Amino acid sequence: MGTTYMVKVHSPPEQPDWASETETAIDRELRSVNDQMSTYLKSSELSQFNASESTDWFEVSADTARVVAAALELSEKTDGAFDVTVGPLVDRWSFGAGERKNDVPSESELDKLKKSVGYQHLEARLDPPALKKDIANLRVDLSSIAKGHGVDRVVDLLAGRDAENVFVEIGGEVRVTGDKSGESWKVGIQQPDAGGQKLMVAHKIRDAAMATSGDYRNFFEVDQQRYSHTIDPRTGRPVTNGLASVSVITDSCMLADGWATALNVVGREEAMRLARENELSVLIVQRLSDRLVSSGTGELAEYADVDVPADVSVVDDAAKKSEKAEAKTFAQRMAPVLLMTGITFGAVLLAMAVGVIFGRQAISGSCGGLNAKVDEDGVSRCTMCSTPSEACQELRDKMAEK
Repeated sequence: MGTTYMVKVHSPPEQPDWASETETAIDRELRSVNDQMSTYLKSSELSQFNASESTDWFEVSADTARVVAAALELSEKTDGAFDVTVGPLVDRWSFGAGERKNDVPSESELDKLKKSVGYQHLEARLDPPALKKDIANLRVDLSSIAKGHGVDRVVDLLAGRDAENVFVEIGGEVRVTGDKSGESWKVGIQQPDAGGQKLMVAHKIRDAAMATSGDYRNFFEVDQQRYSHTIDPRTGRPVTNGLASVSVITDSCMLADGWATALNVVGREEAMRLARENELSVLIVQRLSDRLVSSGTGELAEYADVDVPADVSVVDDAAKKSEKAEAKTFAQRMAPVLLMTGITFGAVLLAMAVGVIFGRQAISGSCGGLNAKVDEDGVSRCTMCSTPSEACQELRDKMAEK
């Protein structure tokens, strides 16, 4: 999938070799997803379907057929804003598996490519599982939905291995089950344009999935114009609606992944309408000239109407205040200890000074110092060496011989 994954299991089953065996099983499951749906592997089911010029039913696995069927349903609900046949346009805009030109295609190029794009030309059959296209050069790219499907597969695998409290993430798409000792899992939503270093939200979820789609990670610029990796299939061009990111919470990570991409394409007003119509919890972050403004529905509505300067994070501000409070509390706790230490140290120094004054004896100082003692041989040494050890005497004898 060209990305990383992370799996956390809280209170795993106490079985010998459970962790190592589960790790192997997870890796095997994700390799299976790649073997079925990768556009980078020429041997994958999807790559073979794309390479075929046949317009007859093409046999695939049940998983691949289910994912394509779910994608086509999303296409219908969004009037084509979500379209997994958009691959040729993605490649031409330098965001696919092909050569990255990072230039702007001409209108004639886009018109030609759009003739080989369209979800209406694709069918999925579940029994027996197969795909069919009515355009020979139609291609399918499941990058906007397959990662979420992979997350769901891993969660199901862990459930089958008696893991009840899990956190699974692939390339930023997350699904959790259970909790951590009674505490809900937290999923972070990054602040756009902050280089992945700041969080806007750390949201608690339980037995749900969250996916985020944005334009701030994968883009290129030509003549100071930003071109995002999210392509609007209806125009053949990268989206220009000002949405910086869209986060979606649903039961299925596959659907959260797909909906996040679809809503990122349609723009704020249409995204809010679709979210309410389909009972989705959504957080939309829109980029204005000098700030980011958020809108939300469902359980993410609590983060709506947040106006964030482009270089400031709400969460970071809270963290800074907390750090200052903690620092102040630490200083208050340590003040009495430092005061008593200073008083005790001062008393000891005063006692030493009084003893020296009344004893009328000069302070010897350190070895070689200005006030060091000098013996009958004219050698300077401190009081600790006034009675040298055998080793020290032996060293002095060797020096005398030389």
